[in-house]
Amino acid sequence: MDFQKNNTAVLFIDPQNDFLSEKGVNWELVGASVTENKIIENMERIFKAAKAKGYQVFISPHYFYPTDSGWRVNGPLETAEFGNHSFARSGALNLTGFLNSGADWLDRFKQYIEDGKTIVVSPHKVFGPETNDLVLQLRKRGISKIMLGGMLANMCVESHMRELIEQGFEVAVITDAIAGPRHPEWGDGYQAAMINYRYHAHAVLSTEEAIKNMG
Repeated sequence: MDFQKNNTAVLFIDPQNDFLSEKGVNWELVGASVTENKIIENMERIFKAAKAKGYQVFISPHYFYPTDSGWRVNGPLETAEFGNHSFARSGALNLTGFLNSGADWLDRFKQYIEDGKTIVVSPHKVFGPETNDLVLQLRKRGISKIMLGGMLANMCVESHMRELIEQGFEVAVITDAIAGPRHPEWGDGYQAAMINYRYHAHAVLSTEEAIKNMG
């Protein structure tokens, strides 16, 4: 893939405390993968490079509101998230209790996300961007290529990759800016995702390669 700042964007999925902080409710499942991949350090390197080189940055977050507890049909991960109150917010129009909560950005990333230039789209409600305005926001800005990272490798990141490809975007997945869950029965989500990335993504890159290709 040939990256140009006029048609390529960085997209991070769920850079939030409940996945990336040691105090997050999901750290037991994801902490080993986050640490081994040095995902926090690598995401910050990409943030810095994108800002310095003039690339647009998008965030697709995960939020649950009290009204979402009325859902009657949930998969295993959704059930677990409702059980441990992942990404819980007090309401769509209410930020009470949001600051430094599990739904908030990892503190290390706030300077990049809250700089007035990063585009934070509406929350995806399950795994993919079919339920938010990401595709609209990308197309309105003439973006056709994506550098993709974040959480979780085999869930939200893979779901975003698949839908964006279906929508006609070129997608490069940054493997060491992604981490996944390890479950004693369900298996290693990161390794499962790596296989599918190689089958589907237009490029599978390291952080070093991605930054180099930004020019």
